Amino acid sequence: MENNYKMVAKTLFGFEELLERELIQLGAMHVKKGVRNVSFEGDKGFMYKANLALRTAIKILKPIKTFKVLNEQDLYDQVYKMPWDKYLKATGTLAVDATVHSKAFTHSQYVALKTKDAIVDKFRETDGQRPNVDLRFPDLKINVHIDRQVCTISLDSSGESLHKRGYKTATNIAPINEVLAAGLVMLSGWDGQSDFMDPMCGSGTILAEAAMIACNIPPNLMRKEFAYERWGDWDVDLFEKIEASLLSKTRDFHHKMIGYDKSPSAVSKAKDNIKNAHLDEFITIKHEDFFKTQKAGENKLHMVFNPPYGERLDINMEEFYKNIGDTLKQGYPGTDSWFITSNLEALKHVGLRPSRKIHLVNAKLEARLLKYVMYEGSKKGKYMNTDED
Repeated sequence: MENNYKMVAKTLFGFEELLERELIQLGAMHVKKGVRNVSFEGDKGFMYKANLALRTAIKILKPIKTFKVLNEQDLYDQVYKMPWDKYLKATGTLAVDATVHSKAFTHSQYVALKTKDAIVDKFRETDGQRPNVDLRFPDLKINVHIDRQVCTISLDSSGESLHKRGYKTATNIAPINEVLAAGLVMLSGWDGQSDFMDPMCGSGTILAEAAMIACNIPPNLMRKEFAYERWGDWDVDLFEKIEASLLSKTRDFHHKMIGYDKSPSAVSKAKDNIKNAHLDEFITIKHEDFFKTQKAGENKLHMVFNPPYGERLDINMEEFYKNIGDTLKQGYPGTDSWFITSNLEALKHVGLRPSRKIHLVNAKLEARLLKYVMYEGSKKGKYMNTDED
């Protein structure tokens, strides 16, 4: 255990418990939930595994130093003192990003710049040359987090946000983030034991994430690169062993997964993305208007979707949400239907009582994930209780 160290996985608001559960199931030690993050301990192999396998993480950070800061000079001096030659060559490249919650430090970009200055000045002093900045593909990506007077310097092991899985080449006007899609599917309790549908599938993200959950496929297998592949201690043999171990735990899926969209261009993009993700054997995409459809067959159906918010698409919200309720009521018995919306006013027009409401934030908008249970041949749904989460 002497090779274990602390790491922090960042996530979206409302997904902390999901991420905590994922980390425990993967085998992380000392897992502790925060706000939009979960801290844990593991070794280098676990860091590789976390980046490959976590569905609800946006980044995996490795803290290397924590200290108290009162002003900019403090920050510069403390960063300058750190042994940067352990992590980076003078001929290498770096990028710094910062998050600040402090009265003394108000501009995150200025904090990032001051940190970069301290690092390059140190190299110039000791080596006579300095690393260059490369914002796209740096050899070392550094994260600075200041909370009041506490500053934590971390190495960013992920690089680009982990929602960039690598399978999406085409998106629509209002694409859903892959981490958000995975989290919605997980919050809905999807276990891969029934048919699945996204009736407004857009570029196919919810379907792709649901299929990977059903088959236990690691979500980030298709990424071109993780930041840790440029670190001095990068161990390609260990990485391949971790990858093979994760792949050996995939499972079969024996139900149907269907996506509808009424836009031909969305259908075409969704098909491309599903094919890129090597999930086309599980998922069928059709050009259909959900409001003119009915459930096919008697099987239990699990439905998760992200209807248009009206933020970017011009539709009559009252009529649109009424049509959602009517279509579910009349055409989809035996269905557990979940959808997310930030248009809380429009919800009144669905005409059904949700059995669950979960509070989330989507792209800085207050949102709700709602569950509507459509029973076979009865109207029990009217009498269901409403829970607030």
